[in-house]
Amino acid sequence: MQRQKHLIVIGGATASGKTAAAIAVARHFGAEILSADSRQFYREMSIGTAKPTAEELAQAPHHFIDSLSITDEYTVGDFETQALALLSQLFEKQDLAVLVGGSGLFIRALCEGLDEFPDVPKAIVEAVEEKLEQEGIAALQAELQVLDPVYHAQVDLQNPHRLIRALSVCQASGRAFSSFRSQEKKPRFFQPIYVLMEMERPVLYDRINRRVDAMMQLGLLEEARALYPQRHLNALQTVGYQELFDFFDGKCSLEEAVEQIKMNSRRYAKRQSTWFRKDAHWEAFQPGEMGRLLAFLEDKIF
Repeated sequence: MQRQKHLIVIGGATASGKTAAAIAVARHFGAEILSADSRQFYREMSIGTAKPTAEELAQAPHHFIDSLSITDEYTVGDFETQALALLSQLFEKQDLAVLVGGSGLFIRALCEGLDEFPDVPKAIVEAVEEKLEQEGIAALQAELQVLDPVYHAQVDLQNPHRLIRALSVCQASGRAFSSFRSQEKKPRFFQPIYVLMEMERPVLYDRINRRVDAMMQLGLLEEARALYPQRHLNALQTVGYQELFDFFDGKCSLEEAVEQIKMNSRRYAKRQSTWFRKDAHWEAFQPGEMGRLLAFLEDKIF
């Protein structure tokens, strides 16, 4: 009889201790790690995405980190297809794998499948993109608040790609984008076990602030400056880079840009936490509870 295959899914907000937990779990079970942090896919973005260090990467096999260039076109559907294919290979030789990251959409795509969305005419997408260019991201945020307050409360409001996608679907279909996001789960050849890394909000926010300071010391400013000529690419429409691009454009001081990174990172963490908490299947642990976490997983698996 073939043994049940398990995918240990470690999620949580930015700076909540996911990387360390994933490595500890992978080492304990002799498993390999798949990244579901879509920002860490890109080779050119390292400091600002808090990628695992070389020492951390050496502790367990990792997949989907540094797998793309920022110039590559890549969708969550591409990730679903590639990750399922990789898991099929991994499960031929072992019964466990670990998925880690804070990108809820990518986690959901792999574990449950993508929702079916209507086709959107190119003219509608271009009109929304033009509105972004002429009126700024705040105009898209305001329109989404009106057309789909549910998704407005969940989405990364600083990600123009996500806003354009949602508004285009709303306009093309006459329905809220979120109304297409409740399809039935697709069958999978593995059983997910959902682990949520979390901590008290003041502690998390302090960790985020300290992490941003550490990123600046490691050379985030220089990394962003090298990427500045390509700032229009979707991959770079993200916290940690956009704020420094504003500094390069003379819109704010460096000190103000760093404070904006901290503030936007805290806001992003709050949205991530809200997304993870809405599903009851997540079992919560704090970074100092690795013993309890491993015991929980042993009980679930064996």
